[in-house]
Amino acid sequence: MTSRKDSATDRARILALAAARVAEETRGTDVRVLDLREITPVFDYFVIATGASRRQLHAMADEIESVLKKEYHDKKRGAEGYEEGRWIVLDYGDVMVHLFDAEARLYWDIEHLWSDAARVSVPSAGAGSR
Repeated sequence: MTSRKDSATDRARILALAAARVAEETRGTDVRVLDLREITPVFDYFVIATGASRRQLHAMADEIESVLKKEYHDKKRGAEGYEEGRWIVLDYGDVMVHLFDAEARLYWDIEHLWSDAARVSVPSAGAGSR
């Protein structure tokens, strides 16, 4: 029998992989998904991607929000950094999406900060039947 927590975690994984797929489809680079379930009770997954410009970061953020709302019926709970456009954080509860420009990603290095997190394999955007 699947518990409610297991079901929520499965949904969080699906949302994280969907956000990663959209980031790749909108030309995000170095897309990563970190599984934080064994490290913190606060959230389950981080999705991390790099964009080449403020405009691209906005396009990624807007498209992730649109897809998660339309296809998965999930609403963003909050966002930070959209106006500055160097590090945009989208809060989906159990999933946090971090979109960086290259300089901010290198500076903040959250993959190193959360280096104990398991890496989740992200299927290539071209591999899906979308």
